[in-house]
Amino acid sequence: MIQNGVPLKDYSNYKIGGPASYFLEIQSKEDLINGLNEWKKMNLQKPIFILGKGTNILISDKGFDGLVIHNAIKGIEKNNNEITAGAGEPVSEIISYCIDNSLSGLEWAGGLPGTLGGAVRGNAGAFKGETKDIVLKVVSINLNTLEEKTRENGECAFDYRYSVFKGEASDEIIVSSVLGLKPGDKETINKLTNEKINYRNEKHPMEYPNIGSTFKNIRKELVPEEFKNELMQYAKDDPFPIIPVAKVLYLCNLKGVREGDAQISLKHPNFIVNLGSAKYEDVKKLIALAKVTVKEKYGIDLEEEIMYLE
Repeated sequence: MIQNGVPLKDYSNYKIGGPASYFLEIQSKEDLINGLNEWKKMNLQKPIFILGKGTNILISDKGFDGLVIHNAIKGIEKNNNEITAGAGEPVSEIISYCIDNSLSGLEWAGGLPGTLGGAVRGNAGAFKGETKDIVLKVVSINLNTLEEKTRENGECAFDYRYSVFKGEASDEIIVSSVLGLKPGDKETINKLTNEKINYRNEKHPMEYPNIGSTFKNIRKELVPEEFKNELMQYAKDDPFPIIPVAKVLYLCNLKGVREGDAQISLKHPNFIVNLGSAKYEDVKKLIALAKVTVKEKYGIDLEEEIMYLE
C-alpha cells in the first residue's frame, strides 16, 4: 500500500512541495490499519505526517523524509439531526449535504476549504462560528498502538484554532466525527451559506493557489497598551474580541510585497499567494518579514495558523 517518492505539490492547495519518501492513501479505517502494519514491518523509525486537502500546510521543496498519510476517508450518514462523516470528507461536501437535508448549523463554513478532519483538528472557524460548536464526538486511531478512541466534545480541549489533536493526542489520526445540527429551512440555509461563499470569493484571493489565512488573528489582550487606541477601533468578535491580522499587516504596508512568485495578497494581506512558481523559501521569507515588521511596529508576536512540513 505504501508508495515511494510521491510529489506532495499534487496534494497541496499551494502547488508547492517536494516528494514524500513514503506515502499512504487511506479510504477506510481498514486501509489505515493495514498501512500502519506494513509501516511497522518496514521498521524505519521515521516520522509520520497526516495530510488532508493541503489547505493550511506549507510543504518544503525538499519534500518529507517520512510517511505521509493522505486521509481520504469519506462518507456521510444521517441520524435524525446528527450526521457522521469521514475525516477525509471535504467540508464543502458536508455543507452541500446539510443544505440537501435542511440541516442548519454549518452555514458559517460556506467556502471553507479543507476536510472535516482538518477542521476538527484546528477548530476551524469564520463568521463567528467554530467547528467546536457542532462537534459531538470524534473518533481517532493511535498511530503507534492502533487503538481506537472516541472523545466527546468536552474531551477535545477545543480552543482558538486548537484541539487536543494538536497537543497530547497529536499521535492520533481522526477517522470520523459526529456533528450535531438543527432542522431548518432549506432555502434559508442555502442563502446564508452562499452569502459566505460569495464573501470569500470577493474578499479572498481565490484566483491564486493559497493555503488560507497565514496568521491567527490577534487576541485583544495581546495588544500592547500603547497601541490600543490605534488598533482597538478595528476590533471585532470572531467569536471573541480580536484584531484582524489582515488590518495590522495592511497598516504595516506589507500588502502586495513579493518574494519571487510568492506575494502577500493585494486583496487580503493575511493570504500569501502563489503567482505561478513560488518556492517554499519564498513563502517563508514573507512570513518572517511579516513577523519582524509587526513586532517592530506594534510589539505583537504573530503566530502562524499554517503548519510546516519539512
